[in-house]
Amino acid sequence: MTAARYDVVAIGNAIVDVIASADEAFLVREKLNRGSMQLIDAERAAALYAAMGPGREVSGGSAANTIAGMAALGRSCGFIGQVADDQLGEVFAHDIRALGVRFDTAKRGAEPPTARCLIVVTPDAQRTMNTFLGASQFLPASAIDKGLIEDAAILYLEGYLWDPPEPRAAMRAAIDIAHGAGRKVAFTLSDAFCIDRHGDDFRALIANGDIDILFANDVEVRSLMRTDDIAQAVKALAAQVPVLVCTHGAEGAEAHSGGEHARVAVEPVAAVVDTTGAGDLFAAGFLSGQAEGRSLSDSLTLGAVCAAEVISHYGPRPESDLKALVKARLGS
Repeated sequence: MTAARYDVVAIGNAIVDVIASADEAFLVREKLNRGSMQLIDAERAAALYAAMGPGREVSGGSAANTIAGMAALGRSCGFIGQVADDQLGEVFAHDIRALGVRFDTAKRGAEPPTARCLIVVTPDAQRTMNTFLGASQFLPASAIDKGLIEDAAILYLEGYLWDPPEPRAAMRAAIDIAHGAGRKVAFTLSDAFCIDRHGDDFRALIANGDIDILFANDVEVRSLMRTDDIAQAVKALAAQVPVLVCTHGAEGAEAHSGGEHARVAVEPVAAVVDTTGAGDLFAAGFLSGQAEGRSLSDSLTLGAVCAAEVISHYGPRPESDLKALVKARLGS
């Protein structure tokens, strides 16, 4: 097997986030389930956008955020995702390329427009996401760059993108390409609603050995394993995948690999401002640690450092020097 040119290539939703502050009354008035992610159509997106307060527009998308974090840590990355030929599509493409990430996916026409996620952040820093998938849900199998995937040590896939049939087929093809080239496949479950809709698919991927590194939070693990006992759920799931990474919110995170287990606490922050992107940046740190040959414990710590940085400000991508933060925490 030849040496990989890229540490990670990801396939995910190409989204521009619109983030605005809101109080609990706004959530009630708009019938939003605090802390959740829901899919919305174009009409609902327009109405909700009109009702929101002043917002900030920043490129997002779960896997794209992870790639942005890895690039900030000095890793070599690529991204595959669908945008439209419109203003937000230009914003997304510019932002990810400016990070040094390879992004070659051809644009679609102007309709449907580039995906956007309308995020309202309540005073407790919890984010409630309302996603119009737009062009991103039409990523075709033809967009899968075989050579790029074969040239990456890890293929990283976003559970959110499993919902639409076209990108689901594209990701299945990408898994075959990666494993055919002797590469690893990492997968993030993304949200409990993804498991509600596609849990059987995810369980089949795991049973078939299609996933080498699985990212999940404790809610997702309980949903996937169909039990409320988190310790039992983690233990059972860890026995089915080569590497399991489970985050526990304020209780830290743990990883299992074979018989090895590590757990770390959260990194301290002066104030939690916005939890958007916390899981994405945690994955960025962990994968970067693994790419550098670090231990499970150090990789988890690197993930916690990245997550702490992103929750200390608005937006899902790092604003501070992640390399400097990691060096200060781990010494190298």
